[in-house]
Amino acid sequence: MQLPDDADARRSLLEAALDALDEGVHVVDAAGVTVFYNRKMADIEAMAREDVMGRRIDDVFSFPDAAGSTLLEAVRRGVRRDDVRQTYFNRRGQAITTVNRTFPVLAGGRIVGAVEIARDVTSVEQLRSTAFGQAGVRYTFASIIAESLAMREVLEQARRAARTDSSVLIVGETGTGKELLAQGIHAASPRREGPFVSQNLAAIPDTLVEGILFGTARGAFTGAVDRPGLIEQANGGTLLLDELNAMSAPLQAKLLRVLQERVVRRVGDLKDRPVDVRILATMNEEPGRAIREGRLRPDLFYRLSVVTLTVPPLRSRREDIPPLVSHFIRRLNGAFGLRAEGCEPKLMEALMAYDWPGNVRELEHVIEGAMNLMEDEAKIGFQHLPGHVRRRLEQALGEMVGSAASAPEVSGDAAAHPSQSDVTGRGLGGTSQARTSFHQLIRDHVRTLLQAALEETNGNVSEAARRLCMSRQNLQYWLREVGVDPAQYRP
Repeated sequence: MQLPDDADARRSLLEAALDALDEGVHVVDAAGVTVFYNRKMADIEAMAREDVMGRRIDDVFSFPDAAGSTLLEAVRRGVRRDDVRQTYFNRRGQAITTVNRTFPVLAGGRIVGAVEIARDVTSVEQLRSTAFGQAGVRYTFASIIAESLAMREVLEQARRAARTDSSVLIVGETGTGKELLAQGIHAASPRREGPFVSQNLAAIPDTLVEGILFGTARGAFTGAVDRPGLIEQANGGTLLLDELNAMSAPLQAKLLRVLQERVVRRVGDLKDRPVDVRILATMNEEPGRAIREGRLRPDLFYRLSVVTLTVPPLRSRREDIPPLVSHFIRRLNGAFGLRAEGCEPKLMEALMAYDWPGNVRELEHVIEGAMNLMEDEAKIGFQHLPGHVRRRLEQALGEMVGSAASAPEVSGDAAAHPSQSDVTGRGLGGTSQARTSFHQLIRDHVRTLLQAALEETNGNVSEAARRLCMSRQNLQYWLREVGVDPAQYRP
């Protein structure tokens, strides 16, 4: 068969052939912009072709791993990768897992683009977790939203700790995501194919904890049968003991023996049984205080805290709030059949000002409660919040504005940098008009910073994020919030 001479016709033939493949094909140019995206790849990533073609890959997808996109790695470093498993997220926050073959394309000795051929293993990954007794493992490190430096440091420490079998103690306030981190450690560890067993020790009476954890032997007490405990059930995998400080001192001593001797003795039994299990534990209070007040044995603490991870409260990592809100909205849109796009600016400012004593769990419940009261609105506003929640957030916002209004002037250059009082004609503490002016000033300042960074980087969002010392996802959120389009700054 003779190929047609017309270049467009040849291209159409090639595209038709690639569209017939049962593997995804994604091609980018030297700038990381998509130039070809076949039908199977669109199906794998649940994306429309028009939303991907002609756009930078990192403007469309989110890559939580430090290595980032294998396609961009091939373009930037000329690296070929074969059979690499990669988990990433599309614009709707949907997780995608693929096994990729990726290679750079060279012409005249320079890289002009890259090609990726992908097999979809998303459903296989989900089946694998269930088949190996990991039905309780719903999260990996990629599932954890960490835009702040403090949280990224904790994640990096957890990734390193996942490589070994050492015990890990995870400390943090209620609702900070300690169990998510524990599941991530298991999913990234050599024990990932083994069971993940979790037990909240505060949720069961102390009289039952011993039998549940260590198992029972027939005749140990009335009605007792031979039954393995959670420690034996986690053999070959990981056991998470949530709220360790709720365990009594005698049981802590028995757990210490399991850690030291690697054997377990069931209640009423005379035989020790060898176990191979990694112990992770969480606490919702400072360990030193628990030791001083007798709720934690020092020897158990020293044995468990080979690695200690401290999860910061949400009030210490407020930059995580916007991406967390976006994540909850995306997830709940699907559950509730809504099409919410985000929060009204003033509500987001209130969310950022509030201290969140319940941390991420409280934030999630606030967003869920608000979306239950939405109909066809595009933005969540104060009107969607229950009265007690609205009052707390409005109070937090008022305190933030009052603090800003009473703050002393830090620069003597009043002409170049007028105070808020100068701009509004009065102090900020009183009227809603003054508060609106203050919020507008903040948004204008953010917009100016973002525009300057994009201008310096020719619209490269990733580079602009690096220069601003913020994550790419967080930058994208603020670009949407203040209405700045990176494409306008690209040559």
